[in-house]
Amino acid sequence: MASDPHSVPGDFPLSMDELRVVARYAVAAAHDVLPAFERAVPDDPRPRAAIDAAWCFVHGARRTRRQRVASVAAHRAARAAPGDIARLAARAAGDAASAAYLHPLARASQVAHILRAAATAAHIAELQAGGDPAIADAFLERSRHRATPVLIDVLRRYPSPAGGSGRVAHLMATLDRLLRRAPVPASAVVLPQHDGTEATA
Repeated sequence: MASDPHSVPGDFPLSMDELRVVARYAVAAAHDVLPAFERAVPDDPRPRAAIDAAWCFVHGARRTRRQRVASVAAHRAARAAPGDIARLAARAAGDAASAAYLHPLARASQVAHILRAAATAAHIAELQAGGDPAIADAFLERSRHRATPVLIDVLRRYPSPAGGSGRVAHLMATLDRLLRRAPVPASAVVLPQHDGTEATA
C-alpha cells in the first residue's frame, strides 16, 4: 500500500500542512534573532540559509535534504560563533530548519522541534537586556500569541517536556505550559510573513 504523501507515519496523525504550521512558528522566532548572529559574524551565511530553507518549506515546497543540511550547517556555525548571543541565534536558525522534521512520535523530546527556537529567542532577548527575566517572560507571551490553534493542537499530541537544567530548556517548558493551558483564539492569531513582518488573521 502506498504511503500518503500528505501525512507522516508515526504514533498519531501529523499532516504536511500541520508541519508547515510548526515550521512557520519556529522560523518566525529564529528570524527575529538572526540579526544578532549576523552582526557578530557578517560573513557566515549558514544561519540565514537555514532560515531560507525553513521558509521554503513553509511556503509549500517539499521537505527535502535542504532543510536537514541547512540545519546541520547552522548548528556548526553556532559552535564556531563568538559569544553566547550569536551562538544561540545560529542555533535557533538550525532549529527552524529542522522543524520540518518533527516526527509524530509520542516523546517529549520532539517538543523541541516545535518550541525550542522560540525559547532560544526569548533567552537571547533576556541576555540582550542584561539578564532581565521579565524580558524573557514578555517574549514568551508574544510567542504565546503567535501560536495558532493548529499549532497548539499539534503540541498537545506530545508529552510535556521536563524543565531541564539549562535556561533555554526552562523557558521551553514554561512556553509549553502556557500554550497547553491557554490556547489563543483564532481572531488573535499573528501570522509572520516571509519578510519578518506580521499580519493578523
